[in-house]
Amino acid sequence: MEIKEEPCRIKEEETEEQIDEDGNAVSSQTEQTFGQAGKTEVEESFCCTECGESYSDEYTFRDHQLSHSDIKTFSCDQCGKTFVLEKHLRQHLQVHSSVKPHVCFCGKSYTTIYKLKEHQVIHTEPHVCSDCGNTFSSLTNLRRHQNIHTGEKPYQCSHCEKSFTQPGGLKAHEKVHTGEKPYVCSDCGKSFGTTSNLNTHQRIHTGEKPYTCSQCGKSYSDKGNLNVHMKIHTGEKAFSCTECGKSFAHKNTLKDHQLSHSGVKLFSCDQCDKTFINAAYLKRHLPVHADVKPHMCFCGKSYGTMAKLKRHQRVHTGERPYTCSYCAKSFPYSESLKAHERTHT
Repeated sequence: MEIKEEPCRIKEEETEEQIDEDGNAVSSQTEQTFGQAGKTEVEESFCCTECGESYSDEYTFRDHQLSHSDIKTFSCDQCGKTFVLEKHLRQHLQVHSSVKPHVCFCGKSYTTIYKLKEHQVIHTEPHVCSDCGNTFSSLTNLRRHQNIHTGEKPYQCSHCEKSFTQPGGLKAHEKVHTGEKPYVCSDCGKSFGTTSNLNTHQRIHTGEKPYTCSQCGKSYSDKGNLNVHMKIHTGEKAFSCTECGKSFAHKNTLKDHQLSHSGVKLFSCDQCDKTFINAAYLKRHLPVHADVKPHMCFCGKSYGTMAKLKRHQRVHTGERPYTCSYCAKSFPYSESLKAHERTHT
């Protein structure tokens, strides 16, 4: 590519090129320099013949020109992404690290200086959502957030019909189609499509359970599991079967139930003639054929599945997670609750 070194004037707003965590080019404004009497100084600079951008520094100018090239010689050895410049690769590598060296005075930390600067706008000129009061560092982020309140889902997957309120949701979803899993657990080597899924998984190794039920004190490593658990206390059953009218607290439970109307049981036990509507039920059944009961209670009793062990342990803990929607009486087992509720009807 030809470098045309011709005099030109610095634009009113010069931009300093950086990249975000995904390797995309972003711009942050830098201040003008002023000479005497507040007049803008005019400098000789290097002009890009491709886009007209101008730079006072030759090295910055040459780096910029590479952005017009398709040649990306610097490759990430963890996820395969490629970059034009080595410094962009260095910035990207922080995505794979748990280290967040750029700390705001409010305590929040970020992997890149760009993310920190973007966050710090909240402390100076925040954009406030009129519906919920949340603040955002840019008008663009505020508008994206407001899709949650309006229900608008403008970000459409190019592989299927799913759409999303946020571009980040779409980006995470598309990895389902591509199979991309760049985030690797340092403890066991398992890989994930998003950092949030990796962080949730790593709690298996640390034992951390930050999400606690306000009703019974039970804690979970994942917020979604807490939300599922809370429905035990509220009695909410929002998913109804169109065939028989039976309602369920969870969408997946409804899907499993609906298979019972079809009579289709695709999952067969290779040791007996039993068939099951899903793989999870078959997996629970298989320990019946094994003498091994790896899940042991401190009292000495052992069980073939973790679910059976947890059920047994309620004898020791006194936990009663199933609450009657009529009289608030609670029970350790779901079948006990069902039997009790028949007394009200």
